[in-house]
Parts: sequence; structure tokens; C-alpha cells
Amino acid sequence: MGNNFIPLRIAGVGYSLPKTVIKNDDLKKLYETSDEWIYTRTGIKERRVVSGNETAIDLGLDASKKAIAKSGIGVDDIDCIISASSVPPQLYPTLACTMQNKLGIKNTIPAFDLTAACTGLIYALQVARGFIGAGIYKTILIVASDNNSKITDWTDRSTSILFGDGAGAMVVTASEDGVDDILSLKISANGSIGQMIQTNMPGQCCPLVEQADEVGSGKIIMDGKEVYKFAVTTVPKYVEECISMSGMKAEDIDYLIPHQANQRIIESIQNRLKYSDDKVISNIKYYGNTSAASIPIALAEGVEQGKIKLGSTAILCGFGAGMTWGGAVVRLREGIC
Repeated sequence: MGNNFIPLRIAGVGYSLPKTVIKNDDLKKLYETSDEWIYTRTGIKERRVVSGNETAIDLGLDASKKAIAKSGIGVDDIDCIISASSVPPQLYPTLACTMQNKLGIKNTIPAFDLTAACTGLIYALQVARGFIGAGIYKTILIVASDNNSKITDWTDRSTSILFGDGAGAMVVTASEDGVDDILSLKISANGSIGQMIQTNMPGQCCPLVEQADEVGSGKIIMDGKEVYKFAVTTVPKYVEECISMSGMKAEDIDYLIPHQANQRIIESIQNRLKYSDDKVISNIKYYGNTSAASIPIALAEGVEQGKIKLGSTAILCGFGAGMTWGGAVVRLREGIC
């Protein structure tokens, strides 16, 4: 980074989950399956889902309020909002603009959505880092909130067992003490394999023209085997590259906080880094895959449960539709969650 680059401080992290719990045995009402079959393949026992009129907006607002409260920064001092949601309840107004309104921010600050699926939090952190580093904005709210259950095909056993709903939020700001909480950060994508995970939006051509051969279902379509092979071959190596970029060694980093997609994928990264179980934060057993929200949920809950001690360092890593992936080595200061 240049000499004038302003370092970033992670000031606050918060999360929110729906109250409704769907256990593996509950899914037997939809198709033939079992708790053992799901758990041995995914590491998932249950997931949370929105119910009734509840949406990702409610979850994102709750997570944002918690992150802002932890940050100690006034809501009116936020000068940019980035939403990293892949399944917002509506395309527009964007979830970020809705957060601006719901939080009561009167200033006409920029607010926009960024779509990188389950890697969204890492992508948004990179964008926020650039804004803050260049002195364009000082304090940014990142919101990752998804209601995957609303676009899940609940007749498809291979995908519907995986996803849950949830939200995470992070407040980042210019570091007052000159210490940068981002030790390294790297994001990547490969659109040539994007067909591995798709959600094709419904819609029809103008009635005055020729109609398309196919109309999107709006549901998640995934080639689970190919996604798994991609993740276990790409992500562990990428994590090592991020650690090398930070100038640290794997053994110097206190925690691995990965995207919660599949317990076997998490274990593949753990084995590559030779980490003991106490260094790896996994909550997929209870929440399933909550997309971009999974990393901040795991971080904030890990602190609450005493699994993560603050005043430490962690490697955050994720991958998702696109295909996208990314990682960051970060400092976790006292009081962020």
C-alpha cells in the first residue's frame, strides 16, 4: 500500500438469526431422508429459516444495530453502507438503501448492494478497505443478510438440506492509532465455472417479440459434487497464500473462521493448516449455510461463547457462486463483538 494509505479498524460485529428451527428430521415430511444421511455428508443437524412476514431486512437491521452498538460509533457517523447479500427480499430498493432508511440515517450517504454470493463479506471488506484507505469515506457499515429459504427448491433433497437464513454486520472505520486490522486480503473469481451454482431469475420477454426457450425458476440450482471438488482444491491453497501475504505463518494465527458451507470442506482447510479443533470456528451444525452472513455469525457467536478470545488474529475465508472466493487475515480487537 502507498504511504498515504489510511489503515482500517474493525470496530464492531453483530449477527441475527431467525427463531424458527428446522431440524433434519423435520425434512422427512418433505422427502425421504434421515438425520444421519444429512449429518454425515454435511455436518448439519438443523438450520434457521424466516417465517411469515420475516425477511432478510429484519435480520440485517438487527445485526446492523448490534454491530453499531459494539462499535461505539454513532449511526449518523456512518458515511457509506455496503450490502453483501445474495438473496435480498427485493432487487430494489436495495437492501443497503433499506438499511439506511430503517436505521434512520438522514444524511444522503451512498448505499449499494454487492453480489458475490457466499464470498460477499470478504468482497465488501475489500471495497470498504479501498474507500477508507483512499480517504473517500471514514466509516462504513457492511451488511450480509440472506433469506436463502425463500429461493430454495424444497423438493430438491440435494440442495435444500444445506441452506439456512441469517445476517451478519460489520462496522469498519479509519484506524485512529495507525494500526491496520487487515493484515492481508485477496479476492478472486472464475466465471468459466459459474454454472456450478445458479439462480436463474423468472421473467418473460415482451409479448410483441419471440419468447425465450426457457424461463428461470428463481430457485437455487447446484452441482454439489463439483462445488465440493472446487472448494477442497481451491480454498485451502488460497488460505495459505493469504497467510503468506500477511507476513505470518499458519501457526502464528489464532483462529480459522471459514464460510460455513460443509463441515468436510472446513476440515480440509483445517487439515491443510494443521490446526487443532479449538482454533477452528464451526457452527454449521446448527445454522447450515447462511451465505455471506456465515463468517460474521461465526465470529460474533464464537466470541459470545468464549471460543474466540479477542486481542487475537484470524483468517477469514469464503467461496460461493460465481464462482468467487476470498480470504483475509485480520486483527480482532477487544470490544468488537
